[in-house]
Amino acid sequence: MLGLIGRKVGMTQVFNDQGHQVPCTVVEAKPNPVVKVIAGERAKPGYRAIELGYGAQVSRRVSRKGEGSPRGRRATLAEAKHAAKAGLDTVPRALRAFRLDDMPASANLPEYKAGDAIDVSIFAPGELVKVTGTSKGRGFQGVVKRHGIGGGPNTHGNTKHRRPGSVGAGTDPSRVIKGKRMPGHHGAARHTQINLRVEKIDAERHLIYIRGAVAGPTNGLVLVRKQQG
Repeated sequence: MLGLIGRKVGMTQVFNDQGHQVPCTVVEAKPNPVVKVIAGERAKPGYRAIELGYGAQVSRRVSRKGEGSPRGRRATLAEAKHAAKAGLDTVPRALRAFRLDDMPASANLPEYKAGDAIDVSIFAPGELVKVTGTSKGRGFQGVVKRHGIGGGPNTHGNTKHRRPGSVGAGTDPSRVIKGKRMPGHHGAARHTQINLRVEKIDAERHLIYIRGAVAGPTNGLVLVRKQQG
């Protein structure tokens, strides 16, 4: 589905026409340049998409040591040439592909080409979207926080309050079943929230007000895509 790459600004509230208070997530989606059009003979059969860019990173430049070369991570030569091929002055910080062949037949999409820009005007208040983000990383966590297990009793001499308990039978099958809910790394995973309603569009400031919460921290990268139905 067609969409945009944006940055999660935070949460706020808006009041609709009925006077109801609606909690919203604010996503800043500045115009995304079209870096590449994926279609034609070299693409997979029945696959049509556009690759959008977001943000800018320090361009790679050839310079001698001590001549003020920018510090930190610089764009690779491949990234720089990929952006230059699309006619972009800066190298995008992030690249994401959005499929177009799964759009409804009634959608009159223009023919995009490399160098075009897509902004928040593709969305309208009242439209349903799905938002993909990376959830906050929680590190290594136990089963109570990671899976919501109730844990053991707090009284009657019990000392295993937050432990997982038995993880498998001894004689048969004599092993831990695959998929057993165990302690481990929690969060920092890709998550998509569907059926979110666009409450407001601020085209001047490139802001999308989306009803409800979406995964990710403040300033985290999110994908806002159209949704059928």
